[in-house]
Amino acid sequence: MPDVATVLFDLDGTLADTGPDMAAAINALLEDEGRSPLAYSTIRPWVSHGARALVELGFDVDETAPVFKELRLRFLERYQQNLCLDTRLFDGIELVLKHCEDRGIHWGIVTNKPGYLTEPLVEQLGLAARASCVVSGDSLSNRKPHPDPLLHACRLIGVTPGRGVYIGDAARDIEAGNSAGMVTLVATFGYLSDTDQPQTWGADGLLDTPLDIITWLTGGK
Repeated sequence: MPDVATVLFDLDGTLADTGPDMAAAINALLEDEGRSPLAYSTIRPWVSHGARALVELGFDVDETAPVFKELRLRFLERYQQNLCLDTRLFDGIELVLKHCEDRGIHWGIVTNKPGYLTEPLVEQLGLAARASCVVSGDSLSNRKPHPDPLLHACRLIGVTPGRGVYIGDAARDIEAGNSAGMVTLVATFGYLSDTDQPQTWGADGLLDTPLDIITWLTGGK
């Protein structure tokens, strides 16, 4: 591990357990349409892939379907209304953030979630004043797996990417981090499916729990 100056986190499935509120939103929409709700275990692996994936899962349609755009907008409206009802930081994340802060390591958030959802969620989680940067999916013209959001975050903080770590729970996170020249770690405690193979994503390490981040930062791996 290089001399780390910053740790950047994906939001959904890495920093925060947003799954319960996103699941509630898609199930509410399903019930509105006279359909049966899905089990949380079915929804959870798709949460990191956002509104598009959840609508596709719930209604068995893709973006080419005439009803897709309306369903996606209605899902987002539902989710926005209860953005942080049951969402919490993953157990151990608060200790990780405090570890970084106590040692002068800047930390920030880089997510594909749009800013109008990201910013109030980060605020409600009590992190807005603590994060050194928050880069959302629409902050730039490119989003992950493009490296631009991570490079932008490093510029905002004032560190070189080579002294940064990016942690995420999807292959696009690792692709973006590697392309940016950062150390990359997979949050396997996040929203991975049974078919995901994070060991093949090219990350520098796998994290079974948030506290494993501290082990990595202190050179224990």
